Amino acid sequence: MREMSLTVTNETGLHSRPADLFVRTAKLYQSALTVHNGSKSADAKNILKVILLNVSQNTTIRVQADGPDEEAALADLRRLVTSNFQEMNERIKI
Repeated sequence: MREMSLTVTNETGLHSRPADLFVRTAKLYQSALTVHNGSKSADAKNILKVILLNVSQNTTIRVQADGPDEEAALADLRRLVTSNFQEMNERIKI
């Protein structure tokens, strides 16, 4: 199992479009992915649960990955969040 912390700087946090991109990216991988906001956690592959974490701008989240492609999954999620949810637009068709 691997884990990383990320600060979400997007002005809407993990709501609507950014949450959709986050979940679509997570679904590209076999690994189990969990996102944490404080004491709350959610399956990173479930859009409703991710939105209900209420991640706002400048919130630091923790993402855990467990599975055969955990490193690649975390790397892609890191790129997505640090690019302000722009990088994956080309890989994921909305």
